[in-house]
Amino acid sequence: MTDLGAIAIAAAICVAFGMISAIGESWIVCHAIDGMVRNPEMQPKLQSTMIVAVALDESTAIYALIVAILIMFILGAKV
Repeated sequence: MTDLGAIAIAAAICVAFGMISAIGESWIVCHAIDGMVRNPEMQPKLQSTMIVAVALDESTAIYALIVAILIMFILGAKV
């Protein structure tokens, strides 16, 4: 395997973690909506908690994207 191939695989792994983060976001929203349907008076608290959780999960995807870009451009430039 060449250095460029290893860089491409590392960047692909980072992108995969970003996609897994999207699955986590949908899981968070699904269960928050389920809780709001079951207990409507808890909607404000559940919604604010859901927004915080989705923001934290989205930051994971953004970090994965940044790492993928750094791998491609910083390590790729040395090859």
